[in-house]
Amino acid sequence: MLLGRSADDEDLDREGTIAEALRVEALIPEFHGASPHERYEKRLAGRQGLVLVAAVDGRLVGYKVGYEEEQHVFYSWLGGVVPGFRSTGVASALRERQEHWARAHGYTRLRVKSRNRFPQMLRLLIAAGYSIVGTEGNGEELKIHFELSLDDGPALASR
Repeated sequence: MLLGRSADDEDLDREGTIAEALRVEALIPEFHGASPHERYEKRLAGRQGLVLVAAVDGRLVGYKVGYEEEQHVFYSWLGGVVPGFRSTGVASALRERQEHWARAHGYTRLRVKSRNRFPQMLRLLIAAGYSIVGTEGNGEELKIHFELSLDDGPALASR
């Protein structure tokens, strides 16, 4: 449930554009402003990609961007939720929508990296059934690599 809405509400999460994702990214203080549009275009060029945005009462409050990393593997690259809408189900709704989309498009694994300094995201991924498969770096800049098998049906949190 998200702010009195169900995950089936049409304006909760939907496919979006790079421009919309950048509008949300600019509102997330941990990202220090929006990335250049070209960064997204370069990363998504020549790959099957997905941009999702979440809106509440017509206001963009979250986004999630991913792309095909290799055959049958989808990589969840970037995402975030505006601070005033965290812990309301926005991140989970976007994650579930991305997982559903990836499964429907023939992907068998979904990969994501998160930094040690984002404990809410780490907890969200673990609670959703993602496995830790590696790390890189150290300290607060430690990146933790997660993977979810999409062959096993819905993620644990969706059951």
